[in-house]
Amino acid sequence: MRNEFAQRRFSTLRRSVIAALALAGLGATGALAQALPAPGLSAVTTGAARPIAAWAEFCERYPGECAVDRTEAASVTLTPALWQTINTVNRRINRAVEAVTDQEHWRSADRWDLAEDGRGDCEDFQLLKRRLLVQAGLPRRALRMTVVIDEKGEGHAVLTVVTNRGDLILDNKTGTVLPWTQTGYTFVKRESQDAVGWVALGRDASPVTAANR
Repeated sequence: MRNEFAQRRFSTLRRSVIAALALAGLGATGALAQALPAPGLSAVTTGAARPIAAWAEFCERYPGECAVDRTEAASVTLTPALWQTINTVNRRINRAVEAVTDQEHWRSADRWDLAEDGRGDCEDFQLLKRRLLVQAGLPRRALRMTVVIDEKGEGHAVLTVVTNRGDLILDNKTGTVLPWTQTGYTFVKRESQDAVGWVALGRDASPVTAANR
C-alpha cells in the first residue's frame, strides 16, 4: 500500500513538474524569462576517484541511472528556456521532498535512492532532479552527481550541470542555481563523463559518505 501511495505521489509530482516545465518553455522569452548566468569556469578533474559505496549499491539497483552514453553531449548550451527548466526543477523538488536522514528513512547510515516517496537526504533530492531533467530532454552525461564538503565541514551531495557557461550546481539547501565557484563548498569528486565511475576535483581527503540532510 505504501509503495502504491509513493508511486501515485511521484506521478502527481512528475505531472506537476512537467506542467511547470512546459510553462517555463513557453514563457522563457517573455515575462517569465530569467537572465542567463554570466559565463564561468568549469571544474577541472584530476584523475580517478574512489566511488562512494552507497552510490555503487544504487547503481546495482538502478543501472540505467548510472550508465554513461558517450554519444551524448558532455555539456549543454544554455538557452533562456533551458535555464528556466533547470531552475524550475531545482525549486519544485526542493519544496516537494521532505529532508530526512538515511537513518530516519531507511535505518541505514548511507543509502542513495530516488526520493520518489517524497522523503530523502541530499543525494536523493539530486538523483530525482536528474531523472526529471533527463525526462525533459537534457543529456544524462552532462548531469553529474557530485560530492562536496559543505559549510559545516560535512560530506554533501549536489548535482552539477555542465554547460557552455561553466558548471552550475543544483542543491537542496537553496532554490538558487549557482556557479560552482559561488557555492562556498569544497569540491571533492563527481561522476565521470566517460565511464561508470568517479573523478577527483582536486581534493585528496574524501568523505566516506554524503549523508548531509
